[in-house]
Amino acid sequence: MTRVFSGVKPTGHLTLGNYLGALRRWAAVDQHEADALFCVVDLHALTVDHDPARVRRLSRQAASLLLAAGLDPELCTVFVQSHVDEHARLSYVLECVATDGEMRRMIQYKEKAAREQRRGGSVRLSLLTYPVLMAADILAYGAGEVPVGDDQRQHVELARDLAVRFNQRYGHTFVVPRATRPQVAARVMNLQDPTSKMGKSDDVGPGIVYLLDEPDVVRKKVMRAVTDSGREVVYDREARPGLANLLEILAACTDGDPESLAGAYASYGDLKRDTAEAVVEVLRPVQERHKELCADPGEVEAVLRAGAERARAMARPTVDAAYRAIGLLEPLAETVGAGAGSTV
Repeated sequence: MTRVFSGVKPTGHLTLGNYLGALRRWAAVDQHEADALFCVVDLHALTVDHDPARVRRLSRQAASLLLAAGLDPELCTVFVQSHVDEHARLSYVLECVATDGEMRRMIQYKEKAAREQRRGGSVRLSLLTYPVLMAADILAYGAGEVPVGDDQRQHVELARDLAVRFNQRYGHTFVVPRATRPQVAARVMNLQDPTSKMGKSDDVGPGIVYLLDEPDVVRKKVMRAVTDSGREVVYDREARPGLANLLEILAACTDGDPESLAGAYASYGDLKRDTAEAVVEVLRPVQERHKELCADPGEVEAVLRAGAERARAMARPTVDAAYRAIGLLEPLAETVGAGAGSTV
């Protein structure tokens, strides 16, 4: 089976966009058709200013929501990145293969660094090097496919380049991965700004539906969604982005087709009401399962513990091989029967 690695970063509460665009497919397809690993990439959350307690809280919540969304630890591996030391071990080795120029050409780094400079500040070094950590996340497990959106494709290309370069210089060690576009991922845009995706980092945006929003909150957000000029309900992503976003959300929730759905509505109000109810219903089982998991935190902890052990067993041989290939001495084993601290 193809090995697939995907992760969620605990920098904000997971959204409807995360669920319809990724989590639902992971549960319905990927865990059944691939040797799949799903990871809460908490180390990546440290590249910006953060509240440590909040990172821990969001990491636990993200792990619970992955399970609530339908990931089955009997079918896939669910774990937290920082629980598996091989990520950090391999990241440094790959930094010794990457170049400064490659890092500074990363689009997200250039954009965020420029934004901070305009404010008179600077970004953390980890923001510059985090694409190497992402490469380590992928290469440690020999993942052949990495389902990502367009904003992350450049980072997967870096992982490919580093794998090829390492293999050429030090001997074949890594599988060279390829980026894949999720086949059925729904594109969910911000309800108040339908030209921007529904991102989880905006914690107070009225245009973002969070997976744990109460039903009345969901309804209020959808009913207040920005629409476009005109009265006719038509599906046109370019000319009518607000309307198209609602139709795409409704289609994703009901397994429908946006264009066909458009013909069934005579008013924006009816479309919004049906979309709101469809979102409430699609989130209901996720919220109910999440509530059960919160009532028994030991269940989530057991899944994460077992997942980390399984992930560690997968990653360690590759990372150890990389250490040997690049020239590092293997750890010295203790001599049986020798005095304390003696090694051979």
